[in-house]
Amino acid sequence: MAGKKPSSSLTYSISTGPMKPKRSLSTVSNLHQVYQRWRGVPYRFGGVGEDGIDCSAFTRTMYQEVFGMELPRSTYEQVHLGREIGRDELQPGDLVFFRIGNGTQHNGVYVGDGKFAHASSSVGVTISRLDNVYWRSRYWQARRLLDDI
Repeated sequence: MAGKKPSSSLTYSISTGPMKPKRSLSTVSNLHQVYQRWRGVPYRFGGVGEDGIDCSAFTRTMYQEVFGMELPRSTYEQVHLGREIGRDELQPGDLVFFRIGNGTQHNGVYVGDGKFAHASSSVGVTISRLDNVYWRSRYWQARRLLDDI
């Protein structure tokens, strides 16, 4: 290679496949900012706004505002997105799902430190701990929709 001049031409590679958003270092901060705007909004089955919101509409809103991703409207549809991951693999932004009973499902967005943000039927939009006795006994699965960092 001695005596050769480096090439000045640049080569670009462009993927034509679907682009998946990457997690940013500010994911946790962004999740908490969106949560703070919605905190305390009452739960309303079928609700999608500040006068009342249900769990799947809240996860949909979080994903739209933080990641710019459009999720399906229902928990039943959201549970089929991405790939299933183990509870020990949870990262901020993963979806967590619960079986409440009588075929009812519930979900939220993992925000780190064993906590998830969700629209609770009893207290509205809140953050709960996965190891809370109520949620621990109803935990079903987690799904990763975004690429790892």
